[in-house]
Order: sequence, then C-alpha cells, then structure tokens
Amino acid sequence: MAPAVATYAPRDPSRTVLYTVIADHLETFLASCEADPDAPGLPAYVQREFYAYLQCGILAHGFLRLGCDTCPKELLLPFSCKRRGFCPSCAARRMAQTAAHLVECVLPWVPTRQWVVSVPVPLRYWMASSQDLTATVHTIIRTTIGQYYVNQAVARGCARANLQPGAVTFIQRFGSALNLNLHFHCVFLEGVYCDRTEASRKPRFVKGEPPTDTDIAAVVQKISHRVLRTLRSLGYLETGGDTVVATGSDPLVEDEPALARTLAASVQQRMAFGERAGQRVRRLGAGFGSAGEMPTLTGPHCASVQGFSVHAHTQVPAHRRDQLAQLIRYTARGAVSLERLTQDANGDLVSTFTHPWSDGTTGIRLAPLELVEKLAALVPLPHVHLVRYGGCLAPHSHLRGAILPTPRQQGLDGEEPHTGTPYWPWARLLGRVFGLEMRTCPFCRRGSLHIIAVITQESVITRILRHLQLASVPPPIAPARYRQACAVFD
Repeated sequence: MAPAVATYAPRDPSRTVLYTVIADHLETFLASCEADPDAPGLPAYVQREFYAYLQCGILAHGFLRLGCDTCPKELLLPFSCKRRGFCPSCAARRMAQTAAHLVECVLPWVPTRQWVVSVPVPLRYWMASSQDLTATVHTIIRTTIGQYYVNQAVARGCARANLQPGAVTFIQRFGSALNLNLHFHCVFLEGVYCDRTEASRKPRFVKGEPPTDTDIAAVVQKISHRVLRTLRSLGYLETGGDTVVATGSDPLVEDEPALARTLAASVQQRMAFGERAGQRVRRLGAGFGSAGEMPTLTGPHCASVQGFSVHAHTQVPAHRRDQLAQLIRYTARGAVSLERLTQDANGDLVSTFTHPWSDGTTGIRLAPLELVEKLAALVPLPHVHLVRYGGCLAPHSHLRGAILPTPRQQGLDGEEPHTGTPYWPWARLLGRVFGLEMRTCPFCRRGSLHIIAVITQESVITRILRHLQLASVPPPIAPARYRQACAVFD
C-alpha cells in the first residue's frame, strides 16, 4: 500500500501560549501605559499590531471555503494578519517566501558569504525610531563591505568603474532574548561582476578570495569610523575629543515618550514599566568606546571595535542552493518561536535559547506583562523595508536581468519567465517547505481542493461555523485589570 499523502491541518493559534498571554494581558498593559503621566500611551501602529495578531488564524474573523472535486467535504482556511512584528505564523510564511524567491529568482549561481554587522547599543535605539538613520547606516555598511570585494578585483587588473558587488541585506530588530537589537545580516556575492555591456557581452563574475581575520578587522574599523563620523554630522554625537558622547537630543521622547521608554529599556535588557521598571533582564554593556580603540578578534572571521562587530564566517558554495535557502530562512526568521516559549507553574513565561550564551545563560524568564512590553518594542516602523537590495542585485541595476538564475541551472524544463514578484502562492510554499500537498483533499485523499468562496460577512461566518459546530465567536480579550494589577505592575 502506498504511504498516505501528507496534507494540511489548519492551526489553532488560540491554544498557543503566546496568544493566551496577549489576549489576557494586552488591555491591562495598554491601560497602564495610558495612565502613566510621563509616557501616555503607545503609538497606534503598535496597538494595531497586537489586535491584528489576535485575529490571525481565527475562523470567526473570516475564512476561505475550499471544496473537493471528488467528495462533498470542505475545508475552511482562516485569514492571516500579514503583520511583520511578532506573529510566528506570518513570520514563517514570509521567511519561506523570501528564501524561495531569492534562491530561484534573484541570487545567481555564485559563492555567497554572510556578513553579520552589529552596532553599539545607543545606535540600536536611534535606528529603531528613525528610518532615515537606518538607511544611512546600512548604506555605509554595504558600501564598505562592497569596496572590499571591489579592491580585490582591482588588484587583479580589472577596471574599477566596471565592477559591481551585489548584496541582499536583512534588517533584524530582535535578539535571542526578545530584546531590541537592530542589526544587519548581509548576504554578499563572494566577488564582483564586471560590466561588459559596452562590448555587448554578458557580465563576467570575478570570484573573490575569502576574507582573512585581518581583512575583517580592517572592515569593522572602517565601518566604525564612517558611522561615527556620520553620527557627528547628523547631531547624534558631540564633535571633538576622543570620547564618543551623545548630544542628548531625542525627538522620540518628545513625540512618543512611552515608545521611547520601551525601546530604550529593550536595547539595554531592562524593563520600562511595572514593579521591575529599571531592572535588568540580563546585564549588557553599552557605549561607543574611544576613538583610538583598535579592533579585537573575537573568533574566526569575527572582529569588534567601539561597540561594532562583524562576523563573516558563514560561506555557501555556488552549487549548494539548499544551504543558501537555509541561510536565507535563518536571516529572514521571525522574532518569536512558539516551540521555545513555555509557561511555568507560576504563570511566568520562559523563553529558551537555541545556543547557550557565553556566561551559561540558557533562557530568560518574563512575567506576562513584561512579555507584552518586549513584543511592543519589536514592532517595526510602518512602511520600512526590512529587506534591502544593493549593487548588481538592486531592482534598477541594468546588470540584474543578465545574472538572474536560469531554469536550466535549476534543472527545470523550458524557459519559464520570471514573474518579477516575490509573492508565492500559499499552497506552493507549504509544498516546498513541509512537503504538504495542498491540492489533495485531506478527507478522501484522491480529489483536488479549489476555492469555493471568500467569507467575510459576519452573519454568514456565524451561520457556517454554527452549522459545522465550530466556535462562531472569537476568543475573548480580557478587559483591563488595571486596578487589580496596579500594585503588581506599578
């Protein structure tokens, strides 16, 4: 007998620990923030992120009807929130979709290397609240690393004007401890492309040599120098002197004081509100150091200076597209892992790490209200791109069309044109990542599923769910328990 075909089973987010905690404590947290005279309320986009998550995957908020062409059975598929903050389901969807699009439609078949660049703690706070500053710092990092590869090709006799590096950068806002840690994962081509358009020839890839520890130290030194110089010109740092001192100007405190407190506490591993306000989650050093500080090697292909660090030890050969997809899924992952988030007998949330820290720490423990506060700091600014393309991989680069992976390289028959969009159908992603056959009916295992209708009207939703004896009312959101929680949270 042939093995049964793996099929999709709709999830129930209301049974997860994360959903239960947010539904029970969100209103209490928002009420406590609004009652604080020094920091009244969080921005509307942060609140929308929480409420949208509480509707994600809930049938009572709308769904698709999928019917089988062989049997009379139907499958209901709930809508998702499609948010970018902390929703594990939507983050997993975006992670798989980004990896599939880049590997099959964007990144050429050449060696790649990941450069992870971390910045000092104060800069993480400034970038978290400023789209322009984040773009400026990213440009400095991308061009500095790109110049390293260009200089290698120039040393081999190539004309500098015809050389273009290529990179895809993922901007992550979170650390393993659910803290605000805005840093950059840059997937660089291990070399540069030589533009031969004038000769009517295709671009030629000039492979670069793997960086040495000395090269890494030089790169992080240049990044540190250029970023600090830019911060001084923008007014974030005082000019003159060896000591790097902030000017103290903070527009976010004036415009959104509650968000400013939340972000500042998160980057320092502290709590902003509640009975443990000001206390550390874990001790973490901060500061830029002195201008004369020399880079320190902290591991293979890893160096740090003045709070900046560069790690470039992960390299993927040209033919290992499976490893490249795995690397991109890691760089595009979400902030919260439901598998590593549990609730103990006392009601506290325990988030464990995939790898222990150097001091032996294996996880963190947060009260429910503290978890909600940490999640609020991870919500990105609206309309901010978290994936950025540079060099020959930029959307408007005239070389991009000539270096895209071809169907022949991927072992496909025919010349299937690229759609140019990163969107992948939901069913195709499930089949690619989990081996699930969404076109197969999970009931008869013979027929194919197809969309019958999109159900969005509340009255129709209620009738269908009641007929199927499913919950027709969304899970309740607990009202604010501010008076009862006042002694605990304040």
